[in-house]
Amino acid sequence: MARKKRAPGEPITIKKYANRRLYNTETSSYVTLDHLAAMIRNGDDFVVHDAKTNEDLTRSVLTQIIFEKETRDDNMLPIAFLRQLIKFYGDSMQAMVPSYLASTMDVLNRHKEQIRTAFGGTDNGNFMPLFEEMTRQNMAFFEQTMQMFAQNAAARTDTDTSEAGNGDDKKIEDLQAELAALKKKVDSLSN
Repeated sequence: MARKKRAPGEPITIKKYANRRLYNTETSSYVTLDHLAAMIRNGDDFVVHDAKTNEDLTRSVLTQIIFEKETRDDNMLPIAFLRQLIKFYGDSMQAMVPSYLASTMDVLNRHKEQIRTAFGGTDNGNFMPLFEEMTRQNMAFFEQTMQMFAQNAAARTDTDTSEAGNGDDKKIEDLQAELAALKKKVDSLSN
């Protein structure tokens, strides 16, 4: 098939039509959600746009891929995780969750080969040190995020002395206490 030229680093454009069909503009062919999932596994970057309005539909299509995988293939997302994720919608910390999850996945991807080696190695899956290190890195990132959150809340409290600001201070103190408890648990795992 003839491929259309696109600039280096530019994502492939997928158009979604009213009949729900997905069209890959680079290969001039219709694709399925399974094709898009394979493209992601191959490292291909793409964006999905509504063919009529040009609205960006990438997030909803990616979510649809996850939904399809979760309902027909082996489930990957634990129910407890899904419940916790839902709890963050509308929460004051909702804005923090995407960057935290993205950084967690980045850490997992960076250690992917080490984890595979540990699972397939002769040490019968002694992977706990790798997960402990990943947990330490996640906790360090979470701590940095909490410090930024606390600094923003302190700055807001300096300029706004309303009761809402005081409620935020209590939430921050509670989160810092939870963070300290999590750090103790992580430290106990390494001992």
